[in-house]
Amino acid sequence: MRILVVYDSKFGNTERIAKAIAAGLGPSHKVKVEPVEEAQTVDPTVDLIIVGGPTQAHGASPAMRRFLERVPNLPGTGIAAFDTRYDKPSWLTGAASGRIARSLKHHGGHPVTPSVSFFVVHSEGPLEEGEEDRAVAWGATLVGRA
Repeated sequence: MRILVVYDSKFGNTERIAKAIAAGLGPSHKVKVEPVEEAQTVDPTVDLIIVGGPTQAHGASPAMRRFLERVPNLPGTGIAAFDTRYDKPSWLTGAASGRIARSLKHHGGHPVTPSVSFFVVHSEGPLEEGEEDRAVAWGATLVGRA
């Protein structure tokens, strides 16, 4: 299975989550992990695209929004979205993963799982205890669903 993980990360927290998700996908898959600045576009032949970023101003970061505008049609491609944010109700903090998932779905991707949030203690981090382990476990669940 060919899998692309794209992330945006201001303080390194979302990057750590993206890499933990990739570790959970296992060695038997061809996994490419790219920061959003380097991901010029998405190869529409990937089997699964996982996209995540920090929640900023109740939604996706400007860099992530620009990336999502460049995504080609993804008919039949599995998609999954994640974000990092405070552990508060999403109506209070917002959640970038919702915007990410809607955009990928708009481009023809099919969600393989509901979006997920991983939590930080402060805006600059660190991640809450156990979040990287939770990301590894979440990644492992994705390969059986795509």
